[in-house]
Amino acid sequence: MIPYSDGIPARRFPIVNTALIVANFAVWLFYELLNGDEAVNRASFYPCNVDHACHIGVPWGVGWITAMFMHASWDHILGNMLFLFIFGKNVEDAFGHLGYLVLYFAGGFVATMTQTAMTLGFGSASDAQVPTLGASGAIAAVLGAYLVLYPNSRILTFVLWIPIGIPAWVFLGGWFLYQFFESNYSLVHGNSGGSGIAFFAHVGGFVFGFLVARVLVGTGRIAAQQA
Repeated sequence: MIPYSDGIPARRFPIVNTALIVANFAVWLFYELLNGDEAVNRASFYPCNVDHACHIGVPWGVGWITAMFMHASWDHILGNMLFLFIFGKNVEDAFGHLGYLVLYFAGGFVATMTQTAMTLGFGSASDAQVPTLGASGAIAAVLGAYLVLYPNSRILTFVLWIPIGIPAWVFLGGWFLYQFFESNYSLVHGNSGGSGIAFFAHVGGFVFGFLVARVLVGTGRIAAQQA
């Protein structure tokens, strides 16, 4: 399913969300495409750096940030930025510019550490040397927050090229369940770090964003929307 709108216009210009999208495309166009594998090797995140089993690229304390702006292919970056464009603007509306920026980076950190913990705990040494890159962990946190804030919005999406509207709680709930089951499948089959997709990062980021939004809504700091 390919979403193309949530039908909710932003109340104010999403400065942070737009800047994040521009930054991701800038890194892709002017750094990765120009430097190829060297860029990936240098700026990705490697779980083995955390337990000092390797020393690849930048230190892991920097790598978790730089890796959030790296992508493996055109499909990878276009898919991530599409989801960020659709769902990020409304979460920024609710959280405010600074709050949204904090959510994004904190979610990216939690996502990366979740994937790292599972890779180091259950993966092989070679799994731990697979580069982790992409904005999807941080975007997963945005999706988790969106589910709390706009559960009844209609996500306009293509199913077999037929446009339909799906309630956000169904669309995002289904997305999360897929990530959850795929992550557990990779764990059971001993491939927690080498599947090519960081499913545990998606799960960790989504749960983090969901819980943060629930706490903020529960304390009255932000308000959930009915549509």
